[in-house]
Amino acid sequence: MTKTIEFSDFLKIDIRKGTVIKAEDFPEARKPALKLWIDFGNEIGQKKTSAQITAHYSPKALIGQQVMAVVNFPAKQIGPFLSECLVLGFADATGDVVLASPKVEVPDGSRLL
Repeated sequence: MTKTIEFSDFLKIDIRKGTVIKAEDFPEARKPALKLWIDFGNEIGQKKTSAQITAHYSPKALIGQQVMAVVNFPAKQIGPFLSECLVLGFADATGDVVLASPKVEVPDGSRLL
């Protein structure tokens, strides 16, 4: 069963659209992962993160892709890499992550409404 939250709780989560500007393998990660650098526009700027998305994505294919991410979590050290946001996705039928992204181009930094 899904836990109920207040709308005010949802408003605390800052979910923004960004564009992947750089991506590379993350061989130091315990589980297969990629390092991403994402542009969230002028207000937020660039943030980096790691994501276990290697089943469906290669670094080269991610460049220019629109993604959605939580941008107001505290930074988290993941091995030698500092993750500054959390990209969002859904598990496919085998449990591999498929990134969430808008179907139509929207400006970097746009907030999920």
